[in-house]
Amino acid sequence: MKKNNYDNDSIKSLKGADRVRLRPSVIFGSDGIEGCKHTFFEILANSIDEFKHGSGKEIHVTKHKDNAITVEDFGRGIPVDYNKSEDKYNWELVFCELYAGGKYENNSGDNYNFSLGLNGLGLCATQYASEFMEATINRDGYEFHIEFKKGNNSKPLEKSKTKSETTGSKIKWKPDLDVFTEIEIPTQYFREVLKRQAIVNAGLTFVFKDEAEGTEEIFLYKEGIKGYIEEINDLKGLSEVQHFKNKDEGKDREDKEQYRIEYELAFCFNNEHSLTEYYHNSSYLEYGGSPDKAVKNSFLYSIDLYLKENNLYKKGEKKITFVDIEDSLLLISNSYSTVTSYENQTKKSINNKFIQESMTEYIKKELYIYFIENKGDAVKIANQVLINKRSRETAEKTRINIKKKLTGTLDINNRVNKFVNCRSKDISVRELYIVEGDSALGACKLGRDAEFQGIIPVRGKILNCLKADYDKIFKSDIIIDLLRVLGCGVEITSTSNKDINTFDLEKLQWDKIIICTDADVDGFQIRTLILTMFYRLIPTLIDANKIFIAESPLYEITVKKKTYFAYSEVEKNKIIEKINSKEGNKYTIQRSKGLGENEPEMMWKTTMNPKTRKLVSVRSCGVKETKRAFDTLLGEDIVSRKAFIEEKGSEYIDLTDVT
Repeated sequence: MKKNNYDNDSIKSLKGADRVRLRPSVIFGSDGIEGCKHTFFEILANSIDEFKHGSGKEIHVTKHKDNAITVEDFGRGIPVDYNKSEDKYNWELVFCELYAGGKYENNSGDNYNFSLGLNGLGLCATQYASEFMEATINRDGYEFHIEFKKGNNSKPLEKSKTKSETTGSKIKWKPDLDVFTEIEIPTQYFREVLKRQAIVNAGLTFVFKDEAEGTEEIFLYKEGIKGYIEEINDLKGLSEVQHFKNKDEGKDREDKEQYRIEYELAFCFNNEHSLTEYYHNSSYLEYGGSPDKAVKNSFLYSIDLYLKENNLYKKGEKKITFVDIEDSLLLISNSYSTVTSYENQTKKSINNKFIQESMTEYIKKELYIYFIENKGDAVKIANQVLINKRSRETAEKTRINIKKKLTGTLDINNRVNKFVNCRSKDISVRELYIVEGDSALGACKLGRDAEFQGIIPVRGKILNCLKADYDKIFKSDIIIDLLRVLGCGVEITSTSNKDINTFDLEKLQWDKIIICTDADVDGFQIRTLILTMFYRLIPTLIDANKIFIAESPLYEITVKKKTYFAYSEVEKNKIIEKINSKEGNKYTIQRSKGLGENEPEMMWKTTMNPKTRKLVSVRSCGVKETKRAFDTLLGEDIVSRKAFIEEKGSEYIDLTDVT
């Protein structure tokens, strides 16, 4: 039997490439695609640092067909020749030694000042985690070339004289499937990273080539973060873009070393867009940290102070929160420091105390001046923040109210007035008929298949959900009843009301939702208002092909003991033509009754029997076109509606009740 001894010989240490290859998540944060992505960012970071040092204004990135990646810069070139002080070649240090690099003394100002690649891990760790890596470096009048495979040097350093005056580093590598579970980095990730880096590195050009797609794209923002905020601050902007810049020196603690910082802030307020992003030494701070706290504290303090000083709060009203500001804020913070306290190697958050304190004090001062010098902007910003606050508070009350009203969908039989459920619990076959009034409820109830068809009546014309606010919508009993019966909650995506959202498609209790109204003007209007409710409150049900319209016949044509049903004028004429073609046939024709007057057998045959009924599937024609249609027909755009009626109204005359 094997003994499980834990003794002096049990302690092992990982050496060389195994330090990364066997534990990639320690360095890259993950052994999956996220960790693989980070290898790219580590190499890119070194090239960006060269630009920030003042060397090279272009970086070329290529995504190869085999998932290999090339990053080429035109900086000074990585030193790879012999290093006397270390008694080693520099290629051994930078490619094969963790925590070796030229950025440890950046606070002295001797080499790099504001470095993104800081820990001396990235290049070596990426080399260790690669199936292969090839490096071509030009500097000091020489071209150097070296190759690695699976963390080991496979081709010695080659050094040759060159006449080219171009300097820089070209690194090509392929992430190793033996290290990462996935190595196919989506093209969109490259685009997003390069765009972000172009935004925070004003004047740096990124050229991205995708061999598989055969595309080449250029990312460049000459004015950096200010230019990007101006790009997205369209005509809906409440204010002009402001650009704050400052430099400072300080310490995180009295016993710590003093360091230098620079930061810039570009922001404006906008009615339709919101964005807050934080960068430090060009690294996107997904979790924020010090700059995030500084922005939140200073903006909240400054706008709250303005509201108080100008008596804009109502008596007893609660103060604003940063959420109320953020809903209308477009802001990018871009900071740099010679000493940085990252939370980890992935650089998604920093916690420098001095950076937070310096930024907070400076932004408060600049906002105070800005509000004084730009009174018009200040008034608009303050009013919009108050609108956001009050909308949020109303939405929260509405959300709590909706939650109370919509919870417990399992007992809908007892809680929804006049709802008739079906017996089947199999959602894949269940159908809900939304019918017009109590009389139609009675006819459908008698004509249905009770195994899988449920019915709920609507009483008259329901609220136009396109014109009403959410507070009014959710006071409507029929709308609440419909939502209870559906069971999937409501789908709210607007910024100021996002807390109301309770939508979950998996909780929908029906496979088909069938709108069933009379074939007259009133019926068509009720049908349209129900569709509008779905569009405003649960649009995904339309996209998921869950909404249908049951066509009811316009005419009954009787020949002897046989009855034909015509669903349109065209169909009526075809039936009559067919009857007339047979000599001696006489027929009677009458306009169909309302649904409530139909016999159960007729309801089953014409409207409810899956084999003989006619259902119209309600489909979206695209986000913009669907929005335009609803806004024109039921929204506030009266001019467009009038023009549509003048142009198209004649096409729908046969749908009216005029005789």
